[in-house]
Amino acid sequence: MDAVTERRAGAPRWGRVLRRLLGGLGVAVPLLVGLVLVVSADARYLLRAGVEEARLLWKRRPIAELIADSTVDFRLRQRLALVLAARAYAADSLRLNVGDTYTTYVEVGRDTLLLVLSASRRDKLREYTWTYPVVGVVPYKGFFAPDAARRAARGLEAQAYDVYLRPSGAFSTLGYFSDPLLSTAVDRDTMELVATVIHELAHNTLYVKSHTPFNESFASFVGYRGAEAFFRSRGDSLDAARAAARWRDERSLDVFYAELARRLDSAYADTLRGEALERTRAALFGWARDQLTGPVGQALETYDWRWFARAPLNNAVVIAQRLYRMDLNLLDEVYLQNNAGIAETIRAIQVRVLTQPDGDPYRALYSRPGVPAVQ
Repeated sequence: MDAVTERRAGAPRWGRVLRRLLGGLGVAVPLLVGLVLVVSADARYLLRAGVEEARLLWKRRPIAELIADSTVDFRLRQRLALVLAARAYAADSLRLNVGDTYTTYVEVGRDTLLLVLSASRRDKLREYTWTYPVVGVVPYKGFFAPDAARRAARGLEAQAYDVYLRPSGAFSTLGYFSDPLLSTAVDRDTMELVATVIHELAHNTLYVKSHTPFNESFASFVGYRGAEAFFRSRGDSLDAARAAARWRDERSLDVFYAELARRLDSAYADTLRGEALERTRAALFGWARDQLTGPVGQALETYDWRWFARAPLNNAVVIAQRLYRMDLNLLDEVYLQNNAGIAETIRAIQVRVLTQPDGDPYRALYSRPGVPAVQ
C-alpha cells in the first residue's frame, strides 16, 4: 500500500469531511439568511439600507476632480469648492474628525434622499423607538423607498399612534464609511449647506449611543455656530450673520417646543380618553398653531412663519422637533463660558460627556461648577 495514501483503519478522511462541511454550509447559510429575511422585518430593512448605501458609494466621484472639470456646471463647482473649504475649516480650526467624509459627491437623481418616520402615543408624549446596531435606540426610522415609509406610517396609525413623515437630504454613518456629499444637500443655500456639512462632521466627532436628542442638538449647535465662525474667517459677514440668526431661531423654537411639551405632559397626566382626550389635544395644538403663526413664528428671523401654518402638528411632530432642539441654551452657556470659542466649546463638551460615569450627556453638562446636578 502506498505510504502517501495509507490511513489507519477507521480514521476519518478529513479532506472529505471538510469538503462536505463546506458544501453543507454553502447550502445552509443562504437558507438561514433567507429564513431570517422572511421572518424578520428588521433584517429586511437593514439589508435594504445596506444596499442603498452601497449604491450611493458606488456612484460617488471625487469632489476635487469635479471642481477641476470645466464641463461640470459652474454653480455646482462653486458649491463643491465651498464644501471642501468648510470641511478643511472643520478639521483644522474646529478639530472635528473628518476622515474622508465629503471628499466625494453623488448625484442622487431625485429631490428627496429618504423619508424619516417618527411616531408617538396619542395620549402621552412618548416616542415610538427602533433599535439598530451601533447607534442603539433611536426615535425615528429612515426609508429610502417612499412607499415603504408610507406603509409603515399607516401601520402605526392603525395602532392609534400619531405619526410624522419628513424628508431628509443628508445622513451620517458616524465615520464608519466615507460619506459622500449628496446632491440633495448641495441645493441648499450657502449658509445652510456649510451648516449641514459641519453638523454631519460633528456626529463623526461625538456620538453617544441611544441619546438622540443630545446627539442631534449638539450637532445643530456645532453646525450653526461653526458655520458662523467659518464665514467670519472668510470675511463673509452676510452668511455669518445669517448663521447667527438661524441659531437664535433654533433657540427660540427650542423654548417654544419645550413649553408645548410641558403643557402636553401636564394634560396627559390626567389619563384622558375618548372625546376628553381629543378636546384637550385640539385646544393645546390650537394654542401652539396660534403661537407659530403669531408671536413665535413672526419673530423668527430665518424661517417663514407661513410654513408653520401649513405644517402638521401632533405628538410625533413635537418629539421630532425636539430631537434637534433640546436644551440649546445650555449648550450656548458652555459656549459663553469658553469665551465664545467654538473649538474650545466642542472640546469642553467632549470631556464632560465622555467622563460622566453614568453616560448621560445632559447630566454631564449640568454637573459642572456652579450648576446643580440634574436628579
